[in-house]
Amino acid sequence: MSKVLELYGISTRSTARVDWKAITDQETCPYLRRKCLKARKSEPEITIGTCSVLYGREHKKILICPHRLLERSQVFIDCIHLLTLHEPGNELHIVSQVPIPGGSVDHFLVSARGNKVKDFVGIELQTLDTTGTVWTERQRFLQDHAIEIDAARIDFDKNFGMNWKMTAKTILLQLHHKVETFEYANKHLVLVIQNHFLDDMRRKFQFEHLNNARIGDPMHIHSYELDQAGDGSFRLNLESRFSTDTNGIAECLGLQADPRVELEEIITFLESKITKDTLLTLY
Repeated sequence: MSKVLELYGISTRSTARVDWKAITDQETCPYLRRKCLKARKSEPEITIGTCSVLYGREHKKILICPHRLLERSQVFIDCIHLLTLHEPGNELHIVSQVPIPGGSVDHFLVSARGNKVKDFVGIELQTLDTTGTVWTERQRFLQDHAIEIDAARIDFDKNFGMNWKMTAKTILLQLHHKVETFEYANKHLVLVIQNHFLDDMRRKFQFEHLNNARIGDPMHIHSYELDQAGDGSFRLNLESRFSTDTNGIAECLGLQADPRVELEEIITFLESKITKDTLLTLY
């Protein structure tokens, strides 16, 4: 059984007939609606296309591409309730890569009227980073499906692992730099992760003080499970929600908070990016 669960958004467990040659030739990410951005480090012109894998003795279904979290735009829909100033008649927009102190935020869900920002929620997507190479498993899967590959260039003894602790520490440090900005602006920042990743973070860091999700907290964590349907396809479902504040994130790492940014700076950037192309649409 292949350890690759999804390739270019298509389930390798699908009961339907799949033309894997056409899929790999097209290299299209269905969540971005463009060419896959997950490229080989040694050959950046070649995309890997692996969204999720089977890992470990417990055969956990692990997401390894953050764009996989964009399925059905559900992660955005699940944040609408945090737009406390949103009103009927306002438009919803998705603005990506918004710069703030400490880096940039993956996406902003924006409530706007007449292209004027009324409210917003910051949304960070994080999946697990891998060690080693997933390429071997990808090529083995294609070979098993009678697709010609350059087997001479592949070391089939190489495998991949999960960089659990470093991925968690990196995202917690980033959140520590960013959440004070949202707390100062009386807005919300949401970390979207997978349930297995959250479970590991809770074991290795101080998470006992997290609350069941409260609107009053600026920092929220939404955890999703990757479920398999009867036809072999996979679907994301919200499993749990937690929240905390700036001090809560600092407590996870034993750190202090960093400087803030004025609310007007964020709003000015968002309004400059709002167009008909950023409208949140459901497909």
